[in-house]
Amino acid sequence: MELQEAKNEFIQAWGTFGSEWGINRTMAQIHALLLVSAESLSTEDIMEQLDVSRGNVNMNTRELIAWGIVYRVTKKGERREFFEAEKDIYKVAIKIMKERRKRELGPVLETLNELKQIKSSDKESKEFKRVISDISAFGESTDKMIERMIKADENWFTGSLMRFLTK
Repeated sequence: MELQEAKNEFIQAWGTFGSEWGINRTMAQIHALLLVSAESLSTEDIMEQLDVSRGNVNMNTRELIAWGIVYRVTKKGERREFFEAEKDIYKVAIKIMKERRKRELGPVLETLNELKQIKSSDKESKEFKRVISDISAFGESTDKMIERMIKADENWFTGSLMRFLTK
């Protein structure tokens, strides 16, 4: 397999993975392209290589920057903006974990905590509160685990993950 063919296959696969994880396919493809590019790329480079519109590139690079996994780069003598991805996959994983935690788990936990405040005490209300409390406890445990992973150093994280995967 030639390098360009391998790059294209990776970009397509990363885009598919991204859409399965609830991320815009084009956003994931732009991230993949920037991950495997040896040099920073301009909006025009990305448009050409992925055959997507300027607006699509602009919208998705802004979002990737907001996630903290892509950076704007300036080049001396250039007026155009260039972009590059964080190449340390551990840092990428932690940043994605933080962002998904903030956007997804946080709001769920807030809603569950509100729902646990039900005032009624009949049988159905008690069952509702028990189920919501169980879900909330699971979510809070997950949140604590994610927090530990975010705070842990790379060796602990990698070692723990490998032990988990080999069991």
